[in-house]
Amino acid sequence: MTIATLDRTQIATPADIRAALLARDEIALIDVREEHEFAQGHPLFAAQIPLRRIDEEARWRIPRLATPIVVYDNGEGLAHKAAVRLQGLGYTDVRELDGGLTGWREAGYELFEDVNSYSKAFGELVEHRRHTPSLAAEEVQALIREKADIAILDARRYDEYNTMSIPTGTSVPGAELALRARTIAPDPDTTIIVNCAGRTRSIIGTQSLVNAGLPNKVYALRNGTIGWTLAGQELETGQVRVAPEIDRDGIEEARVHARDVAYRAGVKRIDWAALDHLKADVARTLYLYDVRQPREYEGGHLPGFRNAQGGQLVQETDHNAPVRGARIVVADDIGARADMTASWLAQLGWEVYVLDADWSAFSLETGPDGAPTPRTREGRYKRPYEGTDNQAAKMQAYLDWEYGLVDQLARDGTHGFFVI
Repeated sequence: MTIATLDRTQIATPADIRAALLARDEIALIDVREEHEFAQGHPLFAAQIPLRRIDEEARWRIPRLATPIVVYDNGEGLAHKAAVRLQGLGYTDVRELDGGLTGWREAGYELFEDVNSYSKAFGELVEHRRHTPSLAAEEVQALIREKADIAILDARRYDEYNTMSIPTGTSVPGAELALRARTIAPDPDTTIIVNCAGRTRSIIGTQSLVNAGLPNKVYALRNGTIGWTLAGQELETGQVRVAPEIDRDGIEEARVHARDVAYRAGVKRIDWAALDHLKADVARTLYLYDVRQPREYEGGHLPGFRNAQGGQLVQETDHNAPVRGARIVVADDIGARADMTASWLAQLGWEVYVLDADWSAFSLETGPDGAPTPRTREGRYKRPYEGTDNQAAKMQAYLDWEYGLVDQLARDGTHGFFVI
């Protein structure tokens, strides 16, 4: 990437950043404003770390000190302070975006709204390319009323499900779907309906089951709990239904199908020796993620692996891996969840590997992974799909925004996504 100098401050132009993204070079493009401002508009592959959180978050989220980092704001005077702070933390390649967000816009490049934008745009691309089947809220309500042979699987985190959920729904977060759906709905005549709060996790969850060859009819709940609410239908609160345990035969069947999906997406499998080889490459950033549920992770995990539930790792990739162009290795003790997660990360353009190792050969660590303390509500962007008090107009505007993401991806032209 070209470096210019202006008043002794290194800068990168919007064209430099675009070139790096197209070449799949490593780059961390960091918006140092608060999340609410970030959500009003940002480049597709930007990640967000507010200035006040740099000391706490930067070393965790950008682990390699030589990573090329470009910081920007929208004229608030935050970017230079952030650059100085990052240099003080030991980062050696820190630059400011020439002209900030205004410079990006004036260069003719796209600005994306909301948070986790490129994962959401990818979800829309998946539906567009694969015609992922879906049912409207009114159709699902009718099936519930008729006591039809259906199973509603909620692909969000358990805490989101517990806050509010579709009636009769069961919590089966993200990557757990491919592992547990056959156990929940063993009869191939049972229709499976996957929901989330909006669209992305419903689409990805439904398409995961289709990709894995589930014999059942599988549909996404179109527009998730937002669509349910806009249809004037009641949500449940405080539900605790979770997927049952899965037996050995079920595990093996899920593993075979998920591995096939990962293979079709071009995912590579590595052993511990190959992982050590990747770790030794100091010129590349490497993220290691255990994609199981937090309780499983905390009960025993491989050394050096962080925790990110598989579905959330796909939904919130910009948060978990803000260095675009980095490598990602995923693992779980069964395999199916890692394979399915990796299949989506590969389609999102990541160099991703599944660790294929005998966990019994290692001394497992216990407890949480040491991630930075959660952010407070200060500066937070209020999602139009969380909680139970959202305005109908904002929910509809959010859906309208998602519908336009496929066209916006095409205009932006840097994504490199593919859909199997």
